[in-house]
Amino acid sequence: MHRARFLVGLVAALGAILVIGGCGDQADDQPADRPGLTGGWSTAGCEFHRPPRQVAVAGMLLPATPAKLEAAMDRIDRGGREQFADSYAGLEVDQKRVRAIVHRVPSAAFDQFIRRAAEDACVVVRDADHSAADLAFWHDRVLADLQFWTHRGIRLVSIGARHDGSGVEIGTRDLGRARLELPARYGARAPLLFVEEGPVRPLPRPTPTPATD
Repeated sequence: MHRARFLVGLVAALGAILVIGGCGDQADDQPADRPGLTGGWSTAGCEFHRPPRQVAVAGMLLPATPAKLEAAMDRIDRGGREQFADSYAGLEVDQKRVRAIVHRVPSAAFDQFIRRAAEDACVVVRDADHSAADLAFWHDRVLADLQFWTHRGIRLVSIGARHDGSGVEIGTRDLGRARLELPARYGARAPLLFVEEGPVRPLPRPTPTPATD
């Protein structure tokens, strides 16, 4: 999947902290100063059936993204980040149905941009609660407090903004305490989602292959 997510490694006092980032009808154009259509919509390219593509890799057939769809996704991702940061949450590719799925806070101006950028590709647009920029703010705020939470005895293993705009996912070994103490520090409206996650385990060192004559 093509997702707006990222991986970063940190070395903390108690171990490594990984920062990571899961069709409606087409709407009429709306004035740019009004919110976009809520409830989701799809581009005109979704009217046409396209068989899924596959590529052969090491003797196996794997799903592939057609070049036109990949190009449309790149245009939308770049435009979303550079021009519509208050709306854009992220995107993903559905290779089986040959379509992209864009998550965004409703915005008429961004909707119009998506229609143009999609050209004849199928793009499904879905509502998001938060933009990627909004979640990045909360992500960075929690990340800056890692030492604080370590001293509090709450072990945060992963922090990542979800590409669908639903919130910042925090993986922790201390789920009960995290659910109580983080909202108490950041406020009940902070878009934090908590999941139980075990400690980060380094990959085993590969065993050398014996040399053969």
